[in-house]
Amino acid sequence: MPATNSLHSTLLNFIRIMDFIHVPHNLYHIIVTIVNLGLQLLWYFLQIIVSAWYYILAVGNLFESYFISYGVLKKYKSLRIGKLRYLAVVIESEDAYQTSKVVKLLQWLDSIGVKNVCLYDMNGVLKKSKVAIFQEMKNAKSIEEVNDAVTHHVPDHMTLEFVSYVDGKEAVAKAANLIFVENSKRHNLGGELDCQILLESHLNQALQIVGCKGPEPDLLLVYGPVRSHLGFPAWRIRYTEIVHMGSLNFMRHGSLIKAIYNFTKVHQNYGT
Repeated sequence: MPATNSLHSTLLNFIRIMDFIHVPHNLYHIIVTIVNLGLQLLWYFLQIIVSAWYYILAVGNLFESYFISYGVLKKYKSLRIGKLRYLAVVIESEDAYQTSKVVKLLQWLDSIGVKNVCLYDMNGVLKKSKVAIFQEMKNAKSIEEVNDAVTHHVPDHMTLEFVSYVDGKEAVAKAANLIFVENSKRHNLGGELDCQILLESHLNQALQIVGCKGPEPDLLLVYGPVRSHLGFPAWRIRYTEIVHMGSLNFMRHGSLIKAIYNFTKVHQNYGT
């Protein structure tokens, strides 16, 4: 019996010691759990704040758009539209299938006074809808029908250009092939093969020769889910102001006027 009692007492003491050792470990886990819970609550709180802020901005922009459309905000009535010589509109290819919305956008632009417009989407959907668009836009002409450069005068009709991602790829391929052929001719005539780095001026000249240079837009409006020009020919937007307008499904007349108004107020400094 004394030996049994001694063993029992030893086991109890060992259990107490182990419990004492585990106290700091358990306390550490409790603290970590509380900290993680606090960080999660803080993250959710910040998400709510940011979402609420964007919601307030969206509602504010919506009301502002309506006020602009109905002429409540007087400053937007005086558009110096002559400063916008050439406008490019980039539309996400899925939205580009909505021809009626594209036509409505063009009608808004025409009513504002924009005369030269380039329509672009990556997959060439707008080019396939060209006939339907021109049927609705009776006062519009294709850029191929215009002899003079569209940026040199103000036409009495709207001029439309249709561009896709393939056009940009083909333009670069034609320009590169032209540069290669010209370089090879000089080499065959006894000159040295030009191995210098291709400069922007060389590419611009080649694009001009193959007829793919195209007018440079003053303003580019992007209708799509992302803030990107979606492959619009980069050599044509060196000094272009780019504005993301959101989805074509939620386009608003007031937002369009605001984007153009803000562009006309921008002072651009061009380098030499």
